[in-house]
Amino acid sequence: MTKPTLTQPLVFQPIFMERVWGGRRLESLYGKRLPPAVRIGESWEMVDRPEAQSVVNDGPFRGQTLHMLWEKHRKEIFGDAPDGPSRTGVSRFPILAKLLDAQETLSLQVHPPAEKAQELGGEPKSEFWYIADTAPKARIFAGLNKDSTRVEFVKAVKLGRPDRHAYKIPVAPGDAIFLPSGRLHALGAGNLIVEIQQNSDTTYRVFDWDRGKKGGSSRKMHIAEALQCIDFTDRAPSLLKQEGESLVSNSLFSIEKWLLRTDREIAPSGRFAIVVCLTGELECAGLRFKPGDFFLVPAQLEDRVLRPQGEDVSLLRVTLPE
Repeated sequence: MTKPTLTQPLVFQPIFMERVWGGRRLESLYGKRLPPAVRIGESWEMVDRPEAQSVVNDGPFRGQTLHMLWEKHRKEIFGDAPDGPSRTGVSRFPILAKLLDAQETLSLQVHPPAEKAQELGGEPKSEFWYIADTAPKARIFAGLNKDSTRVEFVKAVKLGRPDRHAYKIPVAPGDAIFLPSGRLHALGAGNLIVEIQQNSDTTYRVFDWDRGKKGGSSRKMHIAEALQCIDFTDRAPSLLKQEGESLVSNSLFSIEKWLLRTDREIAPSGRFAIVVCLTGELECAGLRFKPGDFFLVPAQLEDRVLRPQGEDVSLLRVTLPE
């Protein structure tokens, strides 16, 4: 069997997720071909999980899943990337990349830190949000108010109003925040975001805005688990302040925002990178990309130069730490 040759970036077929809080802006803003008459809240653009697999859309690797690439073509596509999560003994690509369209506010929730995740049978999850588009007066919820305590929060949970203790942050396009596991949070209505996260899907909901009482779907809460995971010392967090091009860099991933004014190599040969086109259009190895497009530049791709096609071209560059 002839081994496929790397000639272009890898583009994956998005996986659309219906959500009670979702909308249709992924179609109207980015031209995604959504299934009709449903509210799509998430587009999983790059995922390697047992229940969901990204599939290469075109080119020599067409039809192969992200997990197949991770297992069979690790060096040529991912370079020296270390093994990802392996709860069941199976190594997986460590990043999950998404678009989220929140027509309504998401549940107030928390993801477990590593030590609690293991105890509760879940997976740790830290994530990064980039605000790509917003409605007027949009906001997010992150952490607790400056004067909130665990005792007060537990009382509020019993009264059905824990949201009163969630710290509210006004947001606008271009804002970003890092949400470490243990941070109470909710994405507010009207926001469309890029989410880069650990390869995990464990969420503990503590409040869902009385959706069931208002005629919507009543969803399961996880009060006991959430109270074990929330970091009650995490008060009034700030949005990220971009330092040079860097937005966040930690042991999970490094994310930069580039304003692409001239041709530029995305990463040195031997290192892969994920690119999210934010504004304008750009070209790489003969493929053209527009806002809302995600693609992966393999470690051994020869032509790894990004070329702006016009003005006002911006992107997110996602890599694993060296």
